[in-house]
Amino acid sequence: MATSQPSAGFPSAGSRTAGAAGALRCAVCGSESRQAPFRPAPPEQAPDLDLRPGEPLRGTMARWLQQCPHCGYAAPDIGRAHPAAAETVAAAPFRALIADTSHPPLARRFLAWAHVLEETGALHAAAEATLHAAWVADDMNRPDLATAWRRDAVALWRAGPALDAEQTVRVIDALRRTEGWQDAATTAEALAASAPEEAVAQVVALERRLIGEQDSGRHTLASALPPPARRPHVAHQKIGRSRGEGFWARLRRMLRGD
Repeated sequence: MATSQPSAGFPSAGSRTAGAAGALRCAVCGSESRQAPFRPAPPEQAPDLDLRPGEPLRGTMARWLQQCPHCGYAAPDIGRAHPAAAETVAAAPFRALIADTSHPPLARRFLAWAHVLEETGALHAAAEATLHAAWVADDMNRPDLATAWRRDAVALWRAGPALDAEQTVRVIDALRRTEGWQDAATTAEALAASAPEEAVAQVVALERRLIGEQDSGRHTLASALPPPARRPHVAHQKIGRSRGEGFWARLRRMLRGD
């Protein structure tokens, strides 16, 4: 991901630029709008296997992204943008995406962010944002859209750089949730054969069992890892992140309550 991109994970409060008091200037079109700052609280409940956070963070998705009311640019902080974002936002595909009323408005916001990320080369971050759109579809009981967007997320993850264990587990879960049984089983088998660390192995073992049962439902990490699984988890990316500490090491530490 380009260093000039804002984080594709959970947002921090937007930076305020010169202008009217409390207003934020869009880095794409220069227009000012009021954007409520958001500082996410740590989730208390266990995350899903695809790292969707538990409550109370789970219920705040409408606040994870800002969106410029003038040009439609969406991002965790619309005061920042990749140098190529303006061209992407002005192009016909982006305009069509944000105007597509067949998709829920919140999902369109995540898809708009995903589109900018994809067009600027941040494929894994685009996959994350597309998965967030699938979560919105889950909440709105739109399995057709959730399935389509999970498949799009898998394609984006696989089109980018080599996947790490965390991303591979999320790919496996997305494939299982979309009933891509053979692909999910093959991907899970390959990860299990790579002798991953214990926490990864436990999650993969659960995924393989669910795949074998053709269970496409939602399951949490608490189903795979020993309790307690109520601690802040690493899907809450920028909070308390230790430099150089691996994902699963952080997760184990959080679950232990260290």
